Amino acid sequence: MTVSPTEDARPAHLKYFDPLPVPDAAALGQLQRLGDLRDPYATGPAVDELFAAAVNEVTAWHAERSPFYGRVWQDHLRRGATALRTADDAANLPLIHANFFKSHEVTSIPPEDVAAHLTSSGTSGQKSQMFFDQWSIGSVMRMAAFVLDHYGFVTPDQPNNYLLYSYEPTDRLQLGTAFTDNFLCDLAPVNRRAYALRAVGDEHVFDAFGCVDTLLRYAEEDLPVRLLGFPSFLWFTLERMRAMGVPPLTLRADSFVYLGGGWKGHTGRQISKRELYDRVEEQLGIPHHRVRDSYGAVEHGVTYAECARHNLHAPVWSRLFARDVRTLRALPYGEQGYLHCVAPFMTSVPVHSVLMGDLVSLHPGEECGCGLATPWFEIHGRAGTSTNRSCAVAAAELLSKEAS
Repeated sequence: MTVSPTEDARPAHLKYFDPLPVPDAAALGQLQRLGDLRDPYATGPAVDELFAAAVNEVTAWHAERSPFYGRVWQDHLRRGATALRTADDAANLPLIHANFFKSHEVTSIPPEDVAAHLTSSGTSGQKSQMFFDQWSIGSVMRMAAFVLDHYGFVTPDQPNNYLLYSYEPTDRLQLGTAFTDNFLCDLAPVNRRAYALRAVGDEHVFDAFGCVDTLLRYAEEDLPVRLLGFPSFLWFTLERMRAMGVPPLTLRADSFVYLGGGWKGHTGRQISKRELYDRVEEQLGIPHHRVRDSYGAVEHGVTYAECARHNLHAPVWSRLFARDVRTLRALPYGEQGYLHCVAPFMTSVPVHSVLMGDLVSLHPGEECGCGLATPWFEIHGRAGTSTNRSCAVAAAELLSKEAS
């Protein structure tokens, strides 16, 4: 595993906090106001009213610019539906399943306005194709920066050493997970950066010994360490350290572990988050409150990061619902169903009301106890078939190859 200093020192002023204009200020004025909210967990009637207004703007935007969504919306109106009057009305929006984007390329912008093109899956299988204009991709990054800054994990004046449990970039790599992990390196200056999934020809190979060696090197430097990416690869690194007889390391207490992607495709070896966090603290010296899991998808780029009590709260830019797996009706708190995400930030693709394949239950904010008032969700599993592979599925296959 190659560990090399970064070539460009990041400035203290981070661009993700700069103003970000919507594509059309007249048509999307309420979306601009919603996107500019700096408190990612703000609540109240004014916030709910702003959210509903922004969703109405984006719905009209896509209905006018996407022939596909225009037909969807007109059919919705013929059934007696109306624009949102409240944020809760978002539950009544037409649903588009995330899998639809694995076989259809749908946009609301001309090709020349595409600023980024990301895909959802690994080295093979069906892939969602997501196209972003400047506002949409900028919003993805800005929302993440606002959320992590809220938790105190944006440190522009403190260099870090990074080990990314994700794919080493290549010229042809367009995966959303790789994009996200590399973007997260901007939130604290990079001293050194290494990758767990090394690019070897047209493939990526999990370099377990390289990960152990990298951690040993980082432990010798008086710098915080940031570990980002798939939890499965972090777990197998810890297991490899134990098998090799590597004694516990003492990384700086202000190090940070930020995980995402889950254990899909490798559930037979999955452990609980509590066990993983315990082992991180035991073997690396990073305390629980500096270890956070997250949820995200290329079809829905809103950042859901664990709070200090390790629950995934909805930020101000989204509303979530659990849908009955048979009837798709919205379920009350505590009942398990498909995750339905509503967020108006995407102006390039009509994914402002998307149904995910994840099974979740929603809970009121006060049940968490962390102080945040927004609802949070618990992931119970994923529905799907072997052809609908995620980044984590492809990554888990690399683990299988490495372990064999």
